[in-house]
Amino acid sequence: MSAVDASDLAAAVRDGDLRVLLMCLVHLTGDERWLAPPYLPRKDVDIVPDPAAGLDADVADEIRAAVVAHAHDVPVVDRPDDDLMLRMMIASTGDRIDPAYVGMMREEMGFDPKDVGWPDGVTAPHDLDVLIVGAGASGIALGVRLGRLGIPYRILEAGASVGGVWRDNRYPGCAVDTPNHFYSFSFAPPHRWTQYFSAQPELERYMNEIADAFGVTERVTFGATVEHATWDEAQSRWAVDVCVDGRIRQFDAAVLVSAVGQLQAPKLPAIDGLDTFAGDAFHSARWPADLDLRGRHVAIVGTGATAMQLVPAIASEVASLTIYQRSAQWARPIDHYHDPIPAGSQWLLEHLPYYAAWYRFTMTWRYADGLHRHIQKDPDWPHPERAVNRRNDLHRQEMTDHIVAELGGRADLVAKCVPDYPPFGKRILLDNGWFRVLLEPHVELVTERIDHIDTDGLVASDGTHRRADVIVFATGFEVTQMAARLGVVGSGGQRLADAWADENPSAYLGISAPGFPNFFCLQGPNSGLGHGGSAIFQSECQSRHITGCLVEMAARGARRIEVTQHAHDVDVAEVDAAHERMIWTHPGMSTYYRNRHGRVVTVTPWRLVDYWSRTHEVDPAAYRFGG
Repeated sequence: MSAVDASDLAAAVRDGDLRVLLMCLVHLTGDERWLAPPYLPRKDVDIVPDPAAGLDADVADEIRAAVVAHAHDVPVVDRPDDDLMLRMMIASTGDRIDPAYVGMMREEMGFDPKDVGWPDGVTAPHDLDVLIVGAGASGIALGVRLGRLGIPYRILEAGASVGGVWRDNRYPGCAVDTPNHFYSFSFAPPHRWTQYFSAQPELERYMNEIADAFGVTERVTFGATVEHATWDEAQSRWAVDVCVDGRIRQFDAAVLVSAVGQLQAPKLPAIDGLDTFAGDAFHSARWPADLDLRGRHVAIVGTGATAMQLVPAIASEVASLTIYQRSAQWARPIDHYHDPIPAGSQWLLEHLPYYAAWYRFTMTWRYADGLHRHIQKDPDWPHPERAVNRRNDLHRQEMTDHIVAELGGRADLVAKCVPDYPPFGKRILLDNGWFRVLLEPHVELVTERIDHIDTDGLVASDGTHRRADVIVFATGFEVTQMAARLGVVGSGGQRLADAWADENPSAYLGISAPGFPNFFCLQGPNSGLGHGGSAIFQSECQSRHITGCLVEMAARGARRIEVTQHAHDVDVAEVDAAHERMIWTHPGMSTYYRNRHGRVVTVTPWRLVDYWSRTHEVDPAAYRFGG
């Protein structure tokens, strides 16, 4: 920092998060008194924390003055050791923290390298190249790491640009529901987010900027749809048929990676009469660019995360809004959802040493594993019909109180909106003004099943016809297919679609499937997040593991790597056993996390730190290597 910045700093610290400023002072001064009373922040469980951190005004002023005084000093502590790191993490959150998080957060904050490197004397073999399917966040994350290792790669992308879900989902109100300073790539410089939960256009721009900055975009073939991918045993390579601009082209590569994820193929319900509807009908992920809803009668089918964002965004412009609900949703109240990030905070994030790293940590911690212990079944809990443990029951009461308060005593709506299953049994949702919109006179929440659709509306099971000019299906995605939709054929002609048939995909660490050499998945089976966290974090864990596999393969002089059936089966058994302790296997629970047999196939039962640990190093015994 230069002397010119002094006046900017003095103004900026007024907006700064005091718990983060304290950690900056530890780095700058090496003085650990900042980790003890009276400077200890109060524990705050809000998703966007109070920057005052519960500290007295005179203490806050002392902290700010100290930052101004020392900001230009040469830092005394650049890279905290494990003991100091843990004490800083505990002090900044006011929470109990498992020491296992230290290694994870050292990487996440940039104190330790996150990439796998080449062992001495080992370099990338000339015939080791990678074909990635999908240029969303996962494909970008892997591409960056492959580029750093010097491993050639090509990405096949069906769309016309990068971005994945943030390119495809353009419905009004579409935004991330994880704080952006966690939902971002750890390997990239801190991004100047305009708000805490950024909207789709900003996220799409971010994906494009990162892909351009790290040389990923130039390695993408756009408009490329994979038709078939077949393992060539003799050549130890994948032969891939790809439709590009209407013509079939052949690609081949030593390694094939699916980065299509779980939220790529929209799911439409089978409702009689849909083909007779005279108006506009579409899935939310296929929102028409020129659609004008002003003065129109709109029906929304579904009340999940998409609907909770969409409904408040369009309610003021439509003539009427009818929402068809299959099951009620728990939603957490949230302050500051649309707030812009203050100018002072932006300045600190960009200029004050260590501020961005510790701000990322505080946002990561409060939206990562904090809920995990609250969604595990307590076998001694006496009220399993309403909650899975005591703390879960307290969450239920808090969110019920919120619903009742928001609905202003409307007993009819309260009855429709309070779920009959334990909190967090389905995806965690944020109340973006959803409940208040339901009070509007032109908005109706319908809980009767849809019987059929006719030319100008929908007919419920009780025979009531409700007019609609537009039907939006906010009904989720075909989550159980994942990479199987790519027509992958492995050793001995085995089809991935058959191995994962009957809605039952499985993979070692969510990454590797036996019988499919040199094939990996990003965002594969049982690697999604149901308790909180960032999908980008998961992608980075998986990218490290995949690149670790390639380095191990090269170090052994092998051309082939395949997970063993035993390693796969042990891992899947551990996942299933862990899920038996989690809320998603609660009796009577209905969620897209489970297949039609009740097995959880999409989300992980592990804490983020557990998944980080399980994927961090490659266990050679879990794989077979061949020439």
